[in-house]
Amino acid sequence: MEHGDIHRRHILWLAIGGIVVVLVALAAAVFLVTRKDAVPATPIVTLHTPAVQPSFVRSGFNAPTAIVAPPDVSDKRLFVVEQAGQIRSFTPSDQAEPQAFLDIRQKVLSGGEMGLLGLAFHPNYRQNGYVYVNYIDKGQNTVIARYHVPSQAGAVDTASEKVLLTLKQPYTNHNGGDVVFGPDGYLYVALGDGGSGGDPENRAQNKDSLLGKILRLDVDKGDPYGIPPTNPFVGQAGTRPEIWAYGLRNPWRISFDKSTGDLYIADVGQGSIEEINVQRAASKGGENYGWRCFEGTHAFKLDGCGDATQYVQPVVEYNHDEGRCSVTGGYVYRGSKNPALVGNYFYGDYCNGQLFYASQADGKWTQTLAAKTPYSISTFGQGSDGEVYFADYKTGSLYRLEDAAN
Repeated sequence: MEHGDIHRRHILWLAIGGIVVVLVALAAAVFLVTRKDAVPATPIVTLHTPAVQPSFVRSGFNAPTAIVAPPDVSDKRLFVVEQAGQIRSFTPSDQAEPQAFLDIRQKVLSGGEMGLLGLAFHPNYRQNGYVYVNYIDKGQNTVIARYHVPSQAGAVDTASEKVLLTLKQPYTNHNGGDVVFGPDGYLYVALGDGGSGGDPENRAQNKDSLLGKILRLDVDKGDPYGIPPTNPFVGQAGTRPEIWAYGLRNPWRISFDKSTGDLYIADVGQGSIEEINVQRAASKGGENYGWRCFEGTHAFKLDGCGDATQYVQPVVEYNHDEGRCSVTGGYVYRGSKNPALVGNYFYGDYCNGQLFYASQADGKWTQTLAAKTPYSISTFGQGSDGEVYFADYKTGSLYRLEDAAN
């Protein structure tokens, strides 16, 4: 990865023969020239109101890629997805051993950015027992599949798999991986651009490809799924009707705000910029988030691209200063234990362990560096009570976000 290049100059005072020569003007000019292409659209503001601290919850998981809660608010369990192909559940308030929920290691191709990557519970899970997963199979395909859970307290019936979608992955990276039900009851699927570097086949901008997109599927109609009639590209020639939004590089974690219904999309950058996009609940879809024409707000490869106004810019972005290199998307905090955190969107960087939150006031977005941690933040999760968790990929430990002032 190429890292953002922000050069800082010190103001140089030279004392010659008792006369101090101030070179402020020269130093300022050099600073502006070297910094021009590396300034984030939304500067990182280090504040302490609120600041967060991770609270240890549990260890013992292997390469966690997702943390998911069932839709029933009375079910306090968290389900931890492990990259190799297992899912285990536990209740944060007790110390009982995690319970096995799903084991499809024999189906999953794991390693690098491949593996079992996502889990979603059907909104009517209590009634129908359906769960949906996103994994890379042994043939290097993305598979979106439905499974049935015969008993709410039990495990998945692995023989019940129904494959909804199989999509060939041309490279081993940029698979995306999330599956999330929206407030509208449709299943949203986040897919990366297919991999390599720089999206060499320009798949993210190609609406005849499902790669580099967010899909919107009706899993309650059709076989294997239906197309919501309100999807933005229904009936357009040369365009896949499953597409809800496009122009994404590698959306690593998407989530809906429990309160507003807004969709938050964290998109991993190429070599300089990490970005957060927000799609309002009132959106009718069809947004183009710019990749590979733009990396964040910065031009990347403009051949064949339109005017910049055709693309939706991120609400916040950050560069690869201080060892940052890969954004991990999170959740808007809607819990009750930490009132100061309510309404802020929390996310982090996998490479240097920094935790951020983004917030909006008077139409302006600000991102705040909330904490520095030693963890490799691979995923976030939200309990049925709105509390926010994250996982350290390397140690397999889970943490809960808390207000440092509490």
